[in-house]
Amino acid sequence: MFKQLATATLLTGAFFASTAQADKWHMPTPYGDANLPTKIAYEFAEEIKNETNGDIDITVHSGASLVKHPEIPRAVRTGQVQLGEIFIGIMGNTHPVFKHDNIPFLATTFEDAERLWEAAKPEIEKQLDKEGMTLLYAVPWPAQSLYTKAPVESMKDLEGLKMRAYSPSTSRLADLMNTTPTTVQVPEIPQAFSTGIIDAMITSPSTGANGQAWDYLSHYTDIKAWIPKNVVVANKRAFLRLSDEQQQVIRDAAAAAEARGWKGVRVTAAEDTATLAENGITVSEPSDELMSELQKIGDIMVKEWEEEAPEEVGAILSNYR
Repeated sequence: MFKQLATATLLTGAFFASTAQADKWHMPTPYGDANLPTKIAYEFAEEIKNETNGDIDITVHSGASLVKHPEIPRAVRTGQVQLGEIFIGIMGNTHPVFKHDNIPFLATTFEDAERLWEAAKPEIEKQLDKEGMTLLYAVPWPAQSLYTKAPVESMKDLEGLKMRAYSPSTSRLADLMNTTPTTVQVPEIPQAFSTGIIDAMITSPSTGANGQAWDYLSHYTDIKAWIPKNVVVANKRAFLRLSDEQQQVIRDAAAAAEARGWKGVRVTAAEDTATLAENGITVSEPSDELMSELQKIGDIMVKEWEEEAPEEVGAILSNYR
């Protein structure tokens, strides 16, 4: 009996030793494998596995296959998963700082978007930390532009349409454009257009190209309204349980991922816009009238945003401007 107990104890000890040596982490992402952020997520996971000799093995679950997009922040925060990728604007109701890259015409070039990110990052990290999450890296999308079923020369052409919304800021924008905000996640876009749930959307050329937007709409007006980002966050407790060396491996891989994102998005934006045109979508520059009307809306939203959290948002704007 004693010998059997000793053997069982040794086997149990060996089991826990092996599990302690190899951490299996799960990373849900909201977008499909064709998207730049998802491609970078796979590279990020592979680099960590290689650099830790397999001690940290991250499984990327793309396309909201493990956790639906709106639920990813909670899943990471509560430790249901160790990592997650989030379109940062969906957390806008949690705290206004998460809206910083969803404000129209605040940053419309990649250079300005990078400056805005550096200005916002301290406040973002502070808020994520309060919620039990650690910021690892961000990947930008191309600038968001207008998709419709007909040409748009002014705001009058949009009045009464059902506009896709995917964050608190895009819902507010739809209101100010005299359209009806309708929440639709990326995988649902084709069906939503085909069934009349939405008539228009503001999103990236990548989303349109990957979703074959030419099957259900005809016009793309390149308003370049804002440049949003996905962020990858870790459960704070899970991250801090790692050794200092393992934490550094993850941070190094995160820095490399973010650098690839800012470089790659410039190429992706041009390629995906060309893809839209090649498949029959009319790609056009916005009229002066439309841009003037949209800029006024942007000014309203910047002011409203600052009023939500004068201290934190004020710090972001001060550092950015």
